[in-house]
Amino acid sequence: MSLDEFEEKHELLAELTRSRRKLAKQRADIDIARALAKDIGHERDDAVARLGIYEVAANLEPPKWLTRKNPKKSRATACALLSDCHWDEIVRNEEVPTNAYNRKIAEMRLKRFCNKVISLAYDQTAGVTVDGLVLMLGGDMVSGSLHDSAQHNETPYGPVTCAHWATRLAAAIEQLSEAFPKVHVVNVVGNHGRLTIKPRTNGRARDSWDWLLVHSANKQLEHLKNVTWQIPETHDALVRIYGTKFLLTHGDTVSGGGGIGGIWPPIKRMQARLMVNQPHDILVMGHWHQLVQAGSGQSGLIVNGSLKGFDSYARISGFSSEPAQQAWWLVTPEHGVTMQAPIFVADPKAEGWG
Repeated sequence: MSLDEFEEKHELLAELTRSRRKLAKQRADIDIARALAKDIGHERDDAVARLGIYEVAANLEPPKWLTRKNPKKSRATACALLSDCHWDEIVRNEEVPTNAYNRKIAEMRLKRFCNKVISLAYDQTAGVTVDGLVLMLGGDMVSGSLHDSAQHNETPYGPVTCAHWATRLAAAIEQLSEAFPKVHVVNVVGNHGRLTIKPRTNGRARDSWDWLLVHSANKQLEHLKNVTWQIPETHDALVRIYGTKFLLTHGDTVSGGGGIGGIWPPIKRMQARLMVNQPHDILVMGHWHQLVQAGSGQSGLIVNGSLKGFDSYARISGFSSEPAQQAWWLVTPEHGVTMQAPIFVADPKAEGWG
């Protein structure tokens, strides 16, 4: 090998080495860039999550029409509580002779609920102008997949249930928005829709199919200017209608309920505890599937029935059979709660089991 050939090969090897080093540096820069992009992505996701919290927090206060300082005495606001729907749960009439429930029946009852909310406000009420409707969603909207009844659900998959019922809930609220000048929707989550076996304290609201269901319905109704939403990150929500404060909670944090006093002693104990940090006039809750409408002054109580109605769990446990019903009431500026009525949502003949 000549000297020129040797020098030429040596130069080629040097150039190859430099190219390899340059390539290694470029690869290292790419890895760093990818790591930075990943961090930026995480920061973006965190920012989006925080923004979502801020957006929800900004919408926690009731709209001005509910809290006007000098409302006219001839005006009123209708209220309805929709809870314990247990959507996609199945109740077989051969197991529970006084009831039946499935997806088709639930859709019929939701429609019936909306029709009667409107009828009670306009056909059964006279002498007042209705300012609007406060629709309280009290939790356990879906059956969930953690309880024994889940084995009889229409589907074992929570996302499938939410995808189906978010559209139906949105349609129901849209129907109400066409009948009432304004609609304010207040929501809390229940215990059946949670995603963990043990109930959570931190992140309780978001750890629920109820949360996804209501937010999905909210997104579908963004075009409705007369519908407002109050979706807190806590397990309860305080809403003031004229001068009356209502505290909405699901009710699953109540413990006890046996004996002669039934559900009253434990619920009133919980209400006394809630008064410390969240003073209110009337406590509104679901969970117990027993319609109670008691008192219109301070320490009043409204406990909802259920859209699902009597089931095999209640029958085996020896509970009293109660029809599928929901709570409705009317609030006026001068007297607070002035009218209360049950909304009977079942029609055995139309539902094919009577």
